[in-house]
Amino acid sequence: MAEFEEIAENAAEEAVEHKTWKGILWGIIKIILIIAVTGGLLFYVFSKVPWHDVKYRFIHANKLWVGIAIVCYFISMIFSSWRLLSFFKSIGLKLDYRFNLRLYFLGMCYNVLLPGGIGGDGYKIYLLHKNYKLPTKKVFWAIFFDRLSGFWAIGLITVGLIILIPKININLVIPLGLLLVGTVVYYWVIRRFFRDYSHNFVSAHLKAVGVQSMQIFVIVSLLIAQSDYHLFQTKTAPYLLSFLISSLAAIIPFSLGGGGVRDAIFLTASTQFHIPKDMAVYLTFGFYIISIVVALLGVYYVIRPKRLKNGLPSIESNKI
Repeated sequence: MAEFEEIAENAAEEAVEHKTWKGILWGIIKIILIIAVTGGLLFYVFSKVPWHDVKYRFIHANKLWVGIAIVCYFISMIFSSWRLLSFFKSIGLKLDYRFNLRLYFLGMCYNVLLPGGIGGDGYKIYLLHKNYKLPTKKVFWAIFFDRLSGFWAIGLITVGLIILIPKININLVIPLGLLLVGTVVYYWVIRRFFRDYSHNFVSAHLKAVGVQSMQIFVIVSLLIAQSDYHLFQTKTAPYLLSFLISSLAAIIPFSLGGGGVRDAIFLTASTQFHIPKDMAVYLTFGFYIISIVVALLGVYYVIRPKRLKNGLPSIESNKI
């Protein structure tokens, strides 16, 4: 575990220290890689699916259901910030939920505006370290386990969807067993080596399920927005399973919010479940656009940073 501690500390310290010329150079290289990966994959996707087909789906989508999809994504982000707050509380960091929500949206905004720079997670580490004098690695691990809980929730829902898709010829004991064993090992590792972060394990992971469930509702809403989709006549599970698999694209470091990667993975999965390719790209690209629109709400706190703590007690007066 010492190696993991060292990796965490180095990653966290990088987020709060001034960059050397090597750091600046690496930041520039990261931006180039992000543009190249995201742009290259989107070019690949639209070379397989004509843009005018996808554009037609966007233009003729039911605007009410698209609006519902945006609301569902916004709610998923509220759940997500609430989940992160659980991990912060585990290390004794008692943030006001309003400040935490504002900070979360500001972090999302930085992820969009500064993909090759400090990024949203790095900014959270920097600000909380600066104001609370917490060791940077403690905040880093809280954010790390917050992300990890999201992957666990994806695994849980994925197993449920596999059960609902008869076409997947697999003994149900296998996915259920993997989920059970994986969960037990996952909890044991946290409890054994990261005890502080296990204090709110159950509540945090229930919130993680809430996050992924609301994002599934985003996809369902985008599906219903299409006139050729019928909720009670079309099998929805393959769409949702493909989306969850593609959501793992979030772990790819050199893409802008999973853009391009998510589309390429969903497009590949669509051939296995006979999903129309233009529908597959419409769903993932629509989800991507919605995520950017919601993230840009944080621009308000970039322009007016003092509003981040508006109406709250001084952060410095609440040091733990």
